Amino acid sequence: MAEETSARQDRADDVKWWHTAVIYQVYPRSFADANGDGIGDLPGITSRLDHVAALGADAVWLSPFYRSPQRDAGYDVSDHCDVDPLFGTLADFDALVARAHELGLRVIVDVVPNHSSSEHRWFQEALAAGPGSPERARYIFREGRGDGSLPPNNWESVFGGPAWTRVTEADGRPGQWYLHLFDSSQPDFDWTNPEVEAHFEDVLRFWLERGADGFRIDVAHGLVKADGLPDWHPAGVAATAASAPEDDGIVHVEASMSSMGPMWAQEGVHDIWRRWRSLVSSYGEDRVLVAEAWVEPLADTAKWVRPDELHQAFNFPFLMTRWDADALRAVIDESLAVFGAVGAPATWVLSNHDVIRHPMRLALPVPIPHGDGIGPTTPQRPDPAVAWRRGRAATLLMLALPGSAYLYQGEELGLPEVIELPDEARQDPTFRRTHGEKYGRDGCRVPLPWDSDAPAFGFSPTGASWLPQPAEWGAHAASAQDGVPGSSLELYRAALRLRRELRIAHGELTWLEAPPGVLRFRVGAVEVVANVAGEAVSVEGREVLLRSVGSGPVLERDAAAWLTAE
Repeated sequence: MAEETSARQDRADDVKWWHTAVIYQVYPRSFADANGDGIGDLPGITSRLDHVAALGADAVWLSPFYRSPQRDAGYDVSDHCDVDPLFGTLADFDALVARAHELGLRVIVDVVPNHSSSEHRWFQEALAAGPGSPERARYIFREGRGDGSLPPNNWESVFGGPAWTRVTEADGRPGQWYLHLFDSSQPDFDWTNPEVEAHFEDVLRFWLERGADGFRIDVAHGLVKADGLPDWHPAGVAATAASAPEDDGIVHVEASMSSMGPMWAQEGVHDIWRRWRSLVSSYGEDRVLVAEAWVEPLADTAKWVRPDELHQAFNFPFLMTRWDADALRAVIDESLAVFGAVGAPATWVLSNHDVIRHPMRLALPVPIPHGDGIGPTTPQRPDPAVAWRRGRAATLLMLALPGSAYLYQGEELGLPEVIELPDEARQDPTFRRTHGEKYGRDGCRVPLPWDSDAPAFGFSPTGASWLPQPAEWGAHAASAQDGVPGSSLELYRAALRLRRELRIAHGELTWLEAPPGVLRFRVGAVEVVANVAGEAVSVEGREVLLRSVGSGPVLERDAAAWLTAE
């Protein structure tokens, strides 16, 4: 037995850091503002890195901070190798990396290779150069259909409206159309052009040489489009949906972001990732590549993390699974199987900058499609008390699963989605392009509360805030929770400490018998009980290491606990 335990320990010691890491997402404009303009910045992030380290995270992932006109919160990049003055300078980035490494935190930066800003030098050159030029060949320009007045195909933008915009040529006449799968200010690159690939290899080297420990790849499933850019007929989606199970508990990704269309998940993207893997590995085997790939089923997601491709892929099917015991068990089993089959870690995530914060999402009476958001006119709102309980329980469930986990800034403070944002304050292009039909993602991007007694709750020294903070957020401030037993912040700190000390992420999951509506499993030295929707579960006589809510001999529904394994 001792030899078997030692062998398991040796295998665990062999795993790479990203196999079990807890990675904390920082959304720069909403994290901390050092200069008082109401928008978070790199010096602000640096000043609060102690919080992330004390939480117990292993790395930070920074959403874009590049030069940008900020029409899509920085995902419309005009210069991939510079810091936008809104966020600081390259020297500020260097200082951030130095401080993070001093605290034992690795730094993952966002890279946005599918598209650029329309203000990018290359796109401006393409507009000036005209049809058939090498400059236009860097992007996807096409002649219109018919007399040229119709878009080249019927594709729709993820943000609403057509995916094509017609340009006015230098002589003033209506000209070609360019593709933008997102906002019209975000033209798609043409990745069949070697110049585009060479440019992004230079971008990777630039940040690696400044100390970046890896990259999160935006729209990793979207760079390559099907030959000929064929129309995409919704009937194909309907047919596929008709053959799917009636209800598997997963809120499936919208058609516009699925792997079904000719603009998503083409085989050619894998050749790009193999080349990127080789480049990144030349800087050391501890540098990582993480895929944002909205594809289903999970077996397809696993293709992005085969041994010679990327290191991690976000587990969006897990994120989109409803608060349902059978559905959660199914997606956990499938995740461990498909990622394990290619030698990659399962990568768990509940919240990020693109989705409704998970406590409120899991408490929605009716699921809302990805990207729609919730707002003042949303007919069915989540019950705040239910959201609070489910959010905490889901967190303990996720952090007990083998593999790596991602946290989104503010979830450790128990922040809810902000619903009551006035229309005039909203900045998400989804809200603009759908004329307010979809609220979009602003509700999960409201700046963080740090100090309950300070202006802007400590986010900004002047009290400025690019999105308005709710008055009740003082109770969520880090200062109001620090050292308070049972607070959300202390729950997260305790969970991450136990996860590390007991090597939970290194373990193998074994399901245990449980009544309907309850998940029960053992991982390493810990037994996990998550009462999703069952009758009260007895924990009497057991050593409770951590529980999401309550005390006493039973675990009520919408609650989870970690016990010492029997």
